[in-house]
Amino acid sequence: MQNLNYKMREDIKIGGIYKHFKGNTYKVIGFARHSETEEDMVVYQSTKNNELWVRPIKMWNEYLPEKQSKRFTLIED
Repeated sequence: MQNLNYKMREDIKIGGIYKHFKGNTYKVIGFARHSETEEDMVVYQSTKNNELWVRPIKMWNEYLPEKQSKRFTLIED
């Protein structure tokens, strides 16, 4: 069984509010693992309508050169 990538995870605050580069904000709920691939995921919730989402940690922490920003930026602890 693959362990969560703690180096990538330690930069993500559970309970933190993050702004997506497109403008919406989300609260991080926790971490999960994909049942088929065992890929590490971030579980997060829209602050607008409370919908739950998941995204690979690699994508969460990704820097987008074309936007010159990170995909998600912490705005509130």
